[in-house]
Amino acid sequence: MSRLLILAALAVLGCKMLTGRWPWEFLKGKSRREQEVLRARKLLSVRSNATHAEIIDAHKRLLAAVHPDRGGTNEQVHEANAARDLLLETLPDGS
Repeated sequence: MSRLLILAALAVLGCKMLTGRWPWEFLKGKSRREQEVLRARKLLSVRSNATHAEIIDAHKRLLAAVHPDRGGTNEQVHEANAARDLLLETLPDGS
């Protein structure tokens, strides 16, 4: 029984050392921030490695489609702006 506990502890520590996350963190799924970034990428239809210019272009295209003058709503415009801002915050410096 003690061997099993030692092996389990080594497996847990090995997971933490290799991935930087505890095994139970994998069970929770993605963090809230990661989920928000994925949702923003999906909304703007950009890749995970999109550049500053690509994010701005995607935002402009989306705004053209959801603008209140074209049948969209203010909420959609605010959501598009929030998605743009979030994705621009996640860019590494110099992009």
